[in-house]
Amino acid sequence: MKYKTCVSIAEQTPAKTKKRLKIALSKSDYVEVRFDFLRSDQIPETLELIKKDLNRIVCTLRPKNEGGKFSGNEKERIAIIKLIAEYNPFLLDIEFNTLKRNATLTNYLKSTKTKLLVSWHDFKKTPSSAELKKKITLMSKYSSNVKIVSTAKSTDDSTRMLELYSKKGKNNLIAFAMGDYGRISRILCLYLGSPYTYVSLGKAIAPGQFSVDEVKKIINLKK
Repeated sequence: MKYKTCVSIAEQTPAKTKKRLKIALSKSDYVEVRFDFLRSDQIPETLELIKKDLNRIVCTLRPKNEGGKFSGNEKERIAIIKLIAEYNPFLLDIEFNTLKRNATLTNYLKSTKTKLLVSWHDFKKTPSSAELKKKITLMSKYSSNVKIVSTAKSTDDSTRMLELYSKKGKNNLIAFAMGDYGRISRILCLYLGSPYTYVSLGKAIAPGQFSVDEVKKIINLKK
C-alpha cells in the first residue's frame, strides 16, 4: 500500500504560491493551499495561476476564529468559498461550524457537486471518545470526507484520536492530534486508513507537523 502525503503551503502572494506549489507537487501526492494567508483580492488571480493543478489541491480558507488568517467578514469569506468551488478542486476544506450555520452555502455546494472535506479542530484539548464519535456522525451528514483534529496533552489523547479509525464506517476519515504529544498520530493515522497525512515543505504550518522529507524517511515512501 502506498501512503500519501499532503503538503500545506501558506504563501502571501500569488506568484510565491505558484512557485511553492510546483515544488510541493513534485514531492507530494496532494497539496493544501491556505488561501487565508493571501489578501482577498489576490485569491482570484491565484486560482487562475494554479487551476491546472487543482485536481491535486485541497483548498482552505480558514477564518481567524478557526485558527486561520482570514481577516475579512464572513459574507466576504462565503463569496470567496463559492468562487473556489467553481474551480472544482480535489477537495474544498470547510469547517463543520461554517456548514452548520450556513444552510444556503451548504445547498449551494451540493448543487455544484463540490467535493467537500468537512473539518473540525480543537486547539486546546482532546475531547472524550463519545464526543468525538458524535462529532464524526454529525460531520458525515455533509460529506464522507471528514477531518477531525485535536490538541494532545498526553499520549493517551493521541491514542483516543487514532481509535476513531475503528469506527469510521464509510468515511474517508482524517483524524490525528496536534502538538508534540500528537506527532506520532500524524504518522500512525496512515497505517489505520487515513487517505493522507498533512506535512510541510520545511517549517511546520501547524503544531507538531513533520516535513514531507521526514515522513518519507519514516514510512519509506519511494517517489
